[in-house]
Amino acid sequence: MDKQSMPVTLDAVAGFAARFEGDAGKLSRMNAVTKNGLSNAAEVFSAKVKLPHTFSLEITPGKITNQKSSGRCWLFAGLNVMRLEVMRRCNLENIELSQNYAMFWDKFEKANYFLESVIETAGEPVGSRLLDHLLAAPMQDGGQWDMFVALVAKYGVVPKDMMPETFHSGNTGLMCKYLTLRLREDALVLREAAARGEGRDKLEARKLQMLETIYGMLCTCLGTPPTAFDFEYRDKDKQFFRDANMTPLSFYDKYVGQVLDNYISLINAPTADKPYYKTFTVQYLGNVLGGRQVKYLNLPSGELKALAIAQLQDDQPVWFGCDVGQWLNRDIGAMDLEGYDYAGALGTAFDLDKAQRLDYRESMLTHAMVFHGVNLVDGKPNRWKVENSWGEKSGNEGWYIMSDAWFDEYNYQIVVHRKYLSDAQNKAYDLDPIELAPWDPMGSLAMMK
Repeated sequence: MDKQSMPVTLDAVAGFAARFEGDAGKLSRMNAVTKNGLSNAAEVFSAKVKLPHTFSLEITPGKITNQKSSGRCWLFAGLNVMRLEVMRRCNLENIELSQNYAMFWDKFEKANYFLESVIETAGEPVGSRLLDHLLAAPMQDGGQWDMFVALVAKYGVVPKDMMPETFHSGNTGLMCKYLTLRLREDALVLREAAARGEGRDKLEARKLQMLETIYGMLCTCLGTPPTAFDFEYRDKDKQFFRDANMTPLSFYDKYVGQVLDNYISLINAPTADKPYYKTFTVQYLGNVLGGRQVKYLNLPSGELKALAIAQLQDDQPVWFGCDVGQWLNRDIGAMDLEGYDYAGALGTAFDLDKAQRLDYRESMLTHAMVFHGVNLVDGKPNRWKVENSWGEKSGNEGWYIMSDAWFDEYNYQIVVHRKYLSDAQNKAYDLDPIELAPWDPMGSLAMMK
């Protein structure tokens, strides 16, 4: 600390205490919060009335899914978007695509991505910011839309029955702990081998042995991923169908068939270092090496809304990423700036705007979900219907609601088909992306449990 820095004095603390205890309003707030907890004391009852779960525009959904104690929200959201196409093509009431299958290959590819990054940065000294960043979380559950696209392009998808949930697919903590331990030890081995002068070929051979161990650990926890299967189902009219000898890629091509390269990621990050109508990528962010690059086009919030509404009007859901924990009422599933009066309960205002929250690490993308509807009044949205993946016991039987004001402040990303973009927006997306540092807030992963 600077020699001019001043410690807080006990006289100052005594003054704080005297003024607090002499303020009846502060004592009343203390009694309410200490008895009931901050959220219960700050909850605004009248706010519930302003967000009914009715919408002028809605898409017929499947059943609510449950990611359980895992950070697979981005995979659930992506597969929940895809399954609607399977339901429509096969005349089904409901279907789930295997989230376990997608996670298996995500973790396998993340291991390879990490080990390749370790080889590439072998000259970084211990304690460097970059090496610390890479070692901080070599194996976790989170991800991004472009990472989902890369997985599907390489491995396809399968019905949930073909690779159902296991204990550790829904409880990933301990599995990730030991995958992380294995990868950190592997990083040490690779860095020491590189320091001894081993060439790239030998390092790659070592890496393949390491990946075989990772593959075995994943099989032990998640089961073995299918390579071929029969797709059997009975439709709404009770007709039975069988499609034999499908592969994950042929199933995707036949029953989903969406060209994912046409679906792009748009963000709203109003910080000075990220001009609108520019594209961005993040260093060392990805899973499938050689797969689709993480790429964002930064647009004003109003343009994100207009594009999301256009896609919903075509009866297509919208994958999105937000900071879900902000002002969230899990009991009723409401994301609403007026739902809690934390300023009144704590006796202090919170005035950071969206850009300042990003710059000062108060907010970032934490969770991915799906828009299934919107309520329009005179063509303008005032609330959004949200499909979450936290099971049916939270929210309105698993469905959430977002106020339009909350969208502006805490929604950071949507994914839409390029056909909805204007010529100017499409031209902007085609720009070469500006590289952001690995620790930039827009490099955060959706992984909220």
